[in-house]
Formats: sequence, C-alpha cells, structure tokens
Amino acid sequence: MRILLCGDVVGRSGRAAITGNLPRLRRELSLDFVIVNGENAAAGFGITDKICREFYECGVDAITTGNHVWDRREIVPYIAEDRRLLRPANFPPGTPGSGSEVFSLPDGRRILVVNLMARLFMDALGDPFAAASVIVGDHPLRAVQASVIDFHGEATSEKMAMGHYLDGRVSLVVGTHSHVPTADCQVLPGGTGYQTDAGMCGDYDSVIGMRKEVSIARFLTKMPGERLQVAEGAATLCGVLVETDDRSGLARRIAPIRLGGRLMPHVPTDFGQ
Repeated sequence: MRILLCGDVVGRSGRAAITGNLPRLRRELSLDFVIVNGENAAAGFGITDKICREFYECGVDAITTGNHVWDRREIVPYIAEDRRLLRPANFPPGTPGSGSEVFSLPDGRRILVVNLMARLFMDALGDPFAAASVIVGDHPLRAVQASVIDFHGEATSEKMAMGHYLDGRVSLVVGTHSHVPTADCQVLPGGTGYQTDAGMCGDYDSVIGMRKEVSIARFLTKMPGERLQVAEGAATLCGVLVETDDRSGLARRIAPIRLGGRLMPHVPTDFGQ
C-alpha cells in the first residue's frame, strides 16, 4: 500500500498546494491513501467543513488535526458526524469526534489512521503512549493491512520515543506541528517508517507559516501587537510517502516529499508506476 501523509496545511496558499498537486501525485505515485493534517488550514487557525469538502474533492482520504482543532467553533458539531476528520485520540472521554478510524479501500484492504497529541510543551491531555497502545492493540497489523500514526507534538524527543515505542507494531509514525520538515526519514529496525516532523504545506518565506514581520516584532518587543497573519506566498507541499508490505503491514520504503515554493524539491522517482 502506498500512503502519503502531508504536514500541517497553513492557510490559503497551503490549501492551494494540496488541491493543485494532489490529483497529479495520486496518479504519478499510484497512491492508495492520502492523509492531510488540516488544523491550520483556515487562515492558520482551525479548519471548517467547507475546507474538509475541498480536501476530499481533490483526493484526500482522511484529515488529522491537533491543538488548533477547536479554533473554529463551527467544527464541533461537524466533527461528530464526519468520520474522516480526526482529532487527537487522547482528548478526554466524551470529546466530540474520534481519534482513530479504520478505512476500507475499494479493493478491500484496510488502513488504521490514528491521531495523537504529545504532552511536552503542549496542552495537558491523556497519556498518548497508553492511548496508542490500546488502539494499536485493538487493530494489530495483519488485521489491518496498514496503520499510520500522526503524532502532533512540539518535542522531537517525545516524537522519537513514540516512533521507537511503536516500532514493529505500525506501518508509519510521523510527527506534525513544528512546521519544519526534519531530515530523519527512515525505516526503524522493527520495520516502522518514521519521520520526526513532516513539515508544513505553506509559505516558507515566513515564521512557521505566519508573516515574518509580525513574528519578528513580537520577539523584539516581548509585547502583544498585531495579530498573527498567514503568509500567502507560494507554498511548498511537504509530506512523507511510505510503501508498505500488505502481508506484514510494515514499511518497505519511505521518502520525504517537497514540492513547489521555496524549499529544495524532492519527489522520489523510484516510487513511480
């Protein structure tokens, strides 16, 4: 199975990078399933039902989120009905929506997608390691043909620990949230694909997707000032592509994707037809 996970989509330009490139990527890379982290898609803060539909129409199969999931209040009733839109599974019991879902492909293969949020330098939620263990235990590899964890967190150490904790039990662990792609894309010793952060789909002539002048002023003055605004230049689509073995569910190969915008491009040619 070929799975693409795209990092945090930031604002209009990030959405354009997804909608403008994903149909072609699905064809050229023979993608079976596409996951997009959409928690910053609505002007940098949250997501709306309209944006979800926009993503689905261009070929997105599932949307993950993180700490900005509730920034648009109208998403609360919507997320309770849309099983393709996930929020972190370690939110308290009774929180609207779901943190994991098993999706069926047209050919009958099944993939588990899990959204978790880290705790270091983040909101105090339930233990993500315990939550991961329960969900993965309920849907082990071979019961599903692939499983993907979007671990939304600040600290690289916590994300690395999750990768090693789940090594051999899931197909892919990818970090999101920091908006900067890391260079540690690899298959771990137990067969799980891993990258500490997928990066963002957004304008990299910015400070993590926000207009740089306002961000710099905040650091210089240490005072509240103009509200942060999304940088709207040409976006780079950043993501992680993994190919799994349908028999074991483990990763056969993995590669980063960077397309468009300011970052050095990288689209793996050996994943072609």
